[in-house]
Amino acid sequence: MLLLAFGGLLFLMIVAGLAALHSLRQLNNIEQEVNQHYSAHSQALTTILISVHVYHGQIERYLVLSAASSESGVDAADVLECGASVHYALQGYPADKAPEEQALLSEIQHEFAEQEHSFAVLVAHRTRDRPKDRQQSINEQMMLHRANILQISREVSSLNDKELVEAKQSLAVSFQNVQTRLMFTVSLSLLTGLLMSLVGGFYILRLERQGRIRYQELVASRQELESLSARLVDAQEEERRSISRELHDEVGQTLGAVLVDLGQLSRLIPPEDNLLREQITRIKSAAETAVKSIRDLALLLRPPMLDDLGLVPALEWQAREISRRGDMEVDVDSEKVSEQLADEVKICVYRLVQEALTNAARHSSAKHAKVSIVQSVGTIRVQIADDGIGFSPERVRGMGVLGMEERVKRLGGSLIIESAPGKGTIVRAEIPVEHSKPI
Repeated sequence: MLLLAFGGLLFLMIVAGLAALHSLRQLNNIEQEVNQHYSAHSQALTTILISVHVYHGQIERYLVLSAASSESGVDAADVLECGASVHYALQGYPADKAPEEQALLSEIQHEFAEQEHSFAVLVAHRTRDRPKDRQQSINEQMMLHRANILQISREVSSLNDKELVEAKQSLAVSFQNVQTRLMFTVSLSLLTGLLMSLVGGFYILRLERQGRIRYQELVASRQELESLSARLVDAQEEERRSISRELHDEVGQTLGAVLVDLGQLSRLIPPEDNLLREQITRIKSAAETAVKSIRDLALLLRPPMLDDLGLVPALEWQAREISRRGDMEVDVDSEKVSEQLADEVKICVYRLVQEALTNAARHSSAKHAKVSIVQSVGTIRVQIADDGIGFSPERVRGMGVLGMEERVKRLGGSLIIESAPGKGTIVRAEIPVEHSKPI
């Protein structure tokens, strides 16, 4: 919606700008046409006036000089040629003239025609007139027509100036209208953009507030899940400890008592009752097997040596058990591992090694595995490496891997699994010791 709105606003501003440019271009063209019209009319009027002045000058020279001498150097043909120039100048006046201008030009043509007629009459009677009379005729007739032509020319020039002023005023009004429209469009666009910015800002703030609330809810849910996971791990460990203790104390002692009773019973049977002795022997063997299985199961659930002897002996026992039950040899290498570690750190490391070795023995067909534990200032690093078939950690993530990650993450540590098909597996974990607290 914001994209469409701002796109429409941008389109409106572009259209307004293009329309303003088009109007300004039209106004510029009109102004050029007005200037060309004024220049053409002024130039034509100037040509007419120059031709009229030249014509009048020729008439004066012809009449005055001819009165003084018969050889004046100016004859009637020269005057008539100048008159033809005036007619040509009048005909060359631009055709796009207003009716008033046309009427004034017609008056100029009429005055000039009257002047030509007067000149023709004077030429015809000049031999019979006295010089004084001839000069008086020039002053009365020629100058009168000349004054009328000049007056009409000034009126034509004033009319052209008036048309130019009116055209300039019309252009100014048109330019003011274009400027007003452009200012209105720009103001409207800016106001619309401001309103859209405010609406968009409020909408974005609303989305941000909703996102912050959802993020807080997500963080709270994640914290609840982590707390629940931690409680589940604690409950699991406590349940394993309880089951291990019950198996060892209750079931193991009960089976031990059964073995003692079977031994006493075997001494009470007569030597000649071989059948009963064989049955007792089979029962005793089954009871011993059950005792051994229960002891192994109790040790796997929660080895007492983890609490009694410490982390490293428990891991060494676990390595021996893995090697005894399968074909994979396991070596344990420890360095500066304190036996005063918090119980949750020992349990985390023990379960991490137990899960990694169990996966290597069951799924990777490994022949050799090595467990390395190194403790430094504030950190304990664990590495389990095997030479199995490997796997893709990005694609294969079982419950065992998730459990290891959850245990390590609970203590603020990090877990990295490096593996590839055919290249074995390396599990690295780094756990901060200072974050652990005794249970």
